[in-house]
Amino acid sequence: MKVLVTGASGLIGSALCDALFARGDDVVGLTRDTGRARIANPRVTWHKWDPTLERPDPAAFEGVDGVVHLLGEPIDQKWTDEAKERIMESRRQGTHNLVQTIAALETPPKVMVSQSGVGHYGDRGDEVVDESEGPGTSFDAQVTVAWEAAAHELDSSDVRLVVVRTGQVLARGGGMLREMLPPFKLGVGGPLAGGDQYISWIHIDDEIGILLWALDNENVNGTVNASAPNPATNKDFSKALGRALNRPAVMPVPGLVLDLKFGKEFGQVLRGGQRAVPKRTEELGYSFKYPDLDEALKSVV
Repeated sequence: MKVLVTGASGLIGSALCDALFARGDDVVGLTRDTGRARIANPRVTWHKWDPTLERPDPAAFEGVDGVVHLLGEPIDQKWTDEAKERIMESRRQGTHNLVQTIAALETPPKVMVSQSGVGHYGDRGDEVVDESEGPGTSFDAQVTVAWEAAAHELDSSDVRLVVVRTGQVLARGGGMLREMLPPFKLGVGGPLAGGDQYISWIHIDDEIGILLWALDNENVNGTVNASAPNPATNKDFSKALGRALNRPAVMPVPGLVLDLKFGKEFGQVLRGGQRAVPKRTEELGYSFKYPDLDEALKSVV
C-alpha cells in the first residue's frame, strides 16, 4: 500500500510512518521544509506544501492508495488571537486545500483518515459521551467542527472518509506526559485544579492501531473516537502515574498555575474535560491493546 501522511514528522505521524514501513508500505509526506524532513526521516518521499497558502501538488498523490491527515498547529499553548488563528486555519484551510486537490484527481485515493479531537464535545463534566454527541461551545470544540466540516467536503466523492477524534495520547517523549513526567519523577506531581475532570486517554499503540484499522477496513467510515474505553478522572490518572513511577502523587496543582502557564481561556479548558468512550469504534470491530490505564502507563514510562 502507498500512503500519504500529513503531519508525518509529529508525535503520532512519526509513529504511524514507522508502523507503515514495518508492514512494507510506501510513505509519502507533505511538509513545509523538505530538507529538514528528509534528515528526520529519509525513508519518506517528501513533497513541499504550505497548508494554509496552497493546495498540495497533485504529483504527490501519484499511486497513493490512502491518505492520513494529521496536520495541525499545536493546541497546547497560550490562546492569543494570533495563536487561535494559526490553530484554526492550519486545520480548516489546510484540510480544505488538501481535500480540493484530492477531489480533483483523476484517480483519487480510496480512503482518507482525517484527525480530529475529543475536545469536540466540550466540557461535559462526568457525562459519558460517544460519537453521536454534538459539539461543545469552547474554542477547541469550534476548531474540530471546522476541521471536520472541511474533511466532509469529500462526501460528494467516492473517497471513503473516516474522522478520528483522538484523546490524550500516552507516549514516550511527547503528548501530555511530556509536561507531567518531570514533576512526577521528582515526587511532586499531583492532580490539576481539583482533579475531578475526566481525561479521555489513549496509548500510542492504540492510536496507531486505530489509524491503520481505519485505513485498511472498508466497513469503517464516518466518525470514531480514538480514546480508551475507560476514561479516568485527573485525580485517578495522577494516582496511576504515581504507581507506574513508584512515586507519590499528592501535590495538587492549583488552577492559577494553569492560567499563568497557558492563559485563562486554555486554562479554563484544562479545568474541564470529556468522559468520551469509543462506542462506535468498538462496534465496528476495533479491539484495544491497552484498555487499562495502569497497564498503559507502565508500558510507556
